[in-house]
Amino acid sequence: MKTTSILKTTIAALFLMVAGGTISFAQCDKTITLTSSKTNHLDVNGNVERTKDENAVITITSTDITIVPGDEEHKMTGKITSKTCDWKVPFKEGKTVIKSIVSGDGSDDKDITVTIEGKAGKVTLTFEAVGMNKKIQVVADKFE
Repeated sequence: MKTTSILKTTIAALFLMVAGGTISFAQCDKTITLTSSKTNHLDVNGNVERTKDENAVITITSTDITIVPGDEEHKMTGKITSKTCDWKVPFKEGKTVIKSIVSGDGSDDKDITVTIEGKAGKVTLTFEAVGMNKKIQVVADKFE
């Protein structure tokens, strides 16, 4: 009887782990659009150098990323080359790291890493480009 109880508990635990993993994966594969109204420019150590009030819209699909800053002239798009995703609570607690090569109108291609991190319900996106000694961070006001 004791063995049956342990087996049932183990099966229930495995079911919950698989269900949780499926929900997390499904969340990571959806198209999302995040909007922000403030941009922080950080040094390499993550210290804020300056803050600018500007709207930005970031759209992420399973294969592409589009970044539209306040002035739509500097729109950047690119294919996602890698993506890791681990959200305990979708877009409240967890992290996604996206690597992409983006290009914009008249600009060179940039190899970037975008880290989307949720802590205590606050979602931040940090953009880093290879060869640049700064980072750009936005706080998501809204995501869909």
